Amino acid sequence: MKATLCDGIDWVGHVDWIVRDFHGYDTELGATYNAYLIRDEKVALIDTVKAPFAEDLLAHIAALTTPDKIDYVICNHAEPDHASAMPVIMAALPNATVVCNSKCRLALGRHFDTSDWRFHEVTTGDRLPLGKRSLQFINTPMVHWPESMFTYVPEEKILFSMDAFGQHYASSQRFDDEVDLPTVMEEARAYYANIVMPYGQRVKKVLTAAAGLDIEMIAPSHGIIWRSHIDKIIAAYHDWASYKPKPKVLIIYDTMWNSTGEMAKAILEGATQPGVETHLLHIRHTSLTRLVTEVLDAAAIAFGSPTLNTGMMPMAAAALTYLKGLRPSNKAGFSFGSYGWSRGGPEAINDVLEQMRWEITHEPVKAQFRPTPEILERCRLAGMDLARRATLMSKGYSATESTNQVGDDNV
Repeated sequence: MKATLCDGIDWVGHVDWIVRDFHGYDTELGATYNAYLIRDEKVALIDTVKAPFAEDLLAHIAALTTPDKIDYVICNHAEPDHASAMPVIMAALPNATVVCNSKCRLALGRHFDTSDWRFHEVTTGDRLPLGKRSLQFINTPMVHWPESMFTYVPEEKILFSMDAFGQHYASSQRFDDEVDLPTVMEEARAYYANIVMPYGQRVKKVLTAAAGLDIEMIAPSHGIIWRSHIDKIIAAYHDWASYKPKPKVLIIYDTMWNSTGEMAKAILEGATQPGVETHLLHIRHTSLTRLVTEVLDAAAIAFGSPTLNTGMMPMAAAALTYLKGLRPSNKAGFSFGSYGWSRGGPEAINDVLEQMRWEITHEPVKAQFRPTPEILERCRLAGMDLARRATLMSKGYSATESTNQVGDDNV
């Protein structure tokens, strides 16, 4: 399987149809490890693949050229899903020099024995001539590793964007206009939420730098290649990097004997308002991957758990640990839950929401053993409050500004 981006530039990567777990990320639609071969007076390989697929990569290369003709291996990113095949690849390419930035060279040296590899270090603004084409380099630190880098071919207006603009999506097709676009955009949203979300400020800087380039194709390291909908994916990245919310409310919860579940459904009733998207997510019935993907563009979130051993339920704690690491911003919300002879679950959740610097709309909503009609009505009012805030935030108000607009706590 191969695909041509333009005359002399081909995809030579690997489609991983069966992978379903990517260090905790649910890859229900598989993944790809994209590598690209540029044939000019000099021949360059852009990135490699995951170690088990090294021979597949070499076979794709051999269909286009002989290994001894490859002059450069460009390493945009040293993470093993892209670079772990490099020991096999470098052994098979006797004349190749590794082109990367200084931090990438250091990272490769920590992963592999690189003592007999030739290196050419580059940084932002450097240019490497290949013949009628050239390569330009842009350092993109913390999008999403410190050594991350873009490679740009100005003569063809192609940006090799490393993990940015990628998706975990296996397909026999290689381009965005050959597949179902809504599915690809949803996978791009999941990829951003679960991998790139903590680096929003860095992403903004990268988007600013990329805006100065004339781009007609974006070739990421995972998923399909963008050639017909570049404006759509870049606009989405601008929104995601700015934590621009939709008028959307999530009710995320775990429950033991359904007391917290009853409260969650009452919050949902209140939040279900015209123009507001709502989702009820039971933590143990929802993957962390999907949960975080929904959080990415949600404005307001109610998070609930009953008390267990003076704390929250284990999977609620796991979900919050994952969320806290991804640092979703510009969110409003509150905690809720039931308790028996001791308190602790909703209070523990509230502590984490505060640590994430979310706008806490009011104190935890709690019910002892079973929620009374009065508590359920309070939950409905709290849901209505979240819906109002979500609407305001989708219009450009921040989470804090939404509090000033809604007024005093009415629940």
